[in-house]
Amino acid sequence: MAIKRIAVLTTGGDAPGMNPAIRSVVRYGISQKLEVMGVFRGWWGLINEDLKIFDHRSVSGIINQGGTILKTARCSEFFSAEGQLRAYDTIKKNNIDGLVVIGGNGSFKAAHLFCTKFKVPCIGIPASIDNDVNGIDMTIGTDTAVNTALDAIDKIRDTATSMERIFVVEVMGRDSGYIALNVALAGGCEGVIIPEKELDLEAICHDIVHGNLIGKMSWIIVIAEGAGRADDIAKRITDMTSLETRTVVLGHVQRGGRPTALSRTLALDLGKVAVDCLIAGKTNKVVGLSCGKIAEINFETAVQKKDLKILELYSLIKTLT
Repeated sequence: MAIKRIAVLTTGGDAPGMNPAIRSVVRYGISQKLEVMGVFRGWWGLINEDLKIFDHRSVSGIINQGGTILKTARCSEFFSAEGQLRAYDTIKKNNIDGLVVIGGNGSFKAAHLFCTKFKVPCIGIPASIDNDVNGIDMTIGTDTAVNTALDAIDKIRDTATSMERIFVVEVMGRDSGYIALNVALAGGCEGVIIPEKELDLEAICHDIVHGNLIGKMSWIIVIAEGAGRADDIAKRITDMTSLETRTVVLGHVQRGGRPTALSRTLALDLGKVAVDCLIAGKTNKVVGLSCGKIAEINFETAVQKKDLKILELYSLIKTLT
């Protein structure tokens, strides 16, 4: 069947670079004589028929913007039989021949379920600050999120050194210490606390006290949100060492901001490849950077738990501290 009209949606948590990906899908799709529809608020938009035809100008001026002009929302209704049927009805009613889903691991689990059940051609573009898509080197947005956090760490380092204080900096990472580890490594931080590693606060405090005795007066510890709260850890460090401790919670600032050049160019490349896959009749695949080259990964593989080499990164940080 010849592809005439496709739709693009963003689902799950937003990631810097989603907008360039949307821009690429729309403009490249139009260049290939396709009609392209934008679906608002992810799966919710399909269920509630919140979508419209995009033209070349619809994606003007968004290449440098964080977030997503299509908006994104978590939609538990999509996992019900009724919700899925309503989404499929929207697709049929609007003569949509294929979907481009921009999102992370959870988004692709939903897309795999949907396109398998209803035989709707679907291609995924991996965009997630957590770099959680298996088989992919790096998702769109990861580089930006890490660099946003790193920029903050560098600024905190200035005041930590000047004021001779301990800082506990909380970064995003509910289930994964990936961001925390990369920020701690690149920022030369003295400690990192992650969900994948049992917390040994006594050892951390021992290192702090020992460092203090030999003249090291500032210290930065990065903690992933899934491993604990910065305020709680800071209080315990102060109680155990009698040294002044401050906290910074970066929170959702890591999701926003201008995407880096890497996040943008990757998004633009993958948008084109996703459209080409649909035109070629391919489905149930994620397109992404794998071993330095753009590759097609089956949804079944992409949604498996990814080995992020967490313990190797953790060991390197400890070695270099």
